Amino acid sequence: MSLDARLARLEALETIRLLKHRYFNACDLKQVEVIRACFAEGPIAIDYGPVGCFTERDSFVALYREMACNERVIDLHHGANPEIELVADDEAVGRWALYYFNLDAETGATRQLGGLYEDRYRCIDGEWKIVATVFRAHSRVESVAPG
Repeated sequence: MSLDARLARLEALETIRLLKHRYFNACDLKQVEVIRACFAEGPIAIDYGPVGCFTERDSFVALYREMACNERVIDLHHGANPEIELVADDEAVGRWALYYFNLDAETGATRQLGGLYEDRYRCIDGEWKIVATVFRAHSRVESVAPG
């Protein structure tokens, strides 16, 4: 593999890593438009299990806005252990471990999840986007609000 090809590969992998981190941070900061921009336009596949399955980004973003965009919801998404593989110059797959913490600021109830994302990415018009994502929780802890 030439030096130029190796450099392009490393740049693609880093750009994908930054894309997923941008998504996690935007979820925590309730930046709806940033979340939307992480996903490709048109048909995509989002499968978040009990949260729902979506075939385009706007229906997912609408549910996110309804569930998370209020003062009482405090979320922390910590993505780690990325395994990203380029399968073509403009396509990649990735796996991410997630630790998620949620606090209901009004009641004090908490929820913690551990799980894995399985993602597909595509470079569209020079920008990497999420085109498919599946999240499956493998651990869950909830606390009831004190009182």
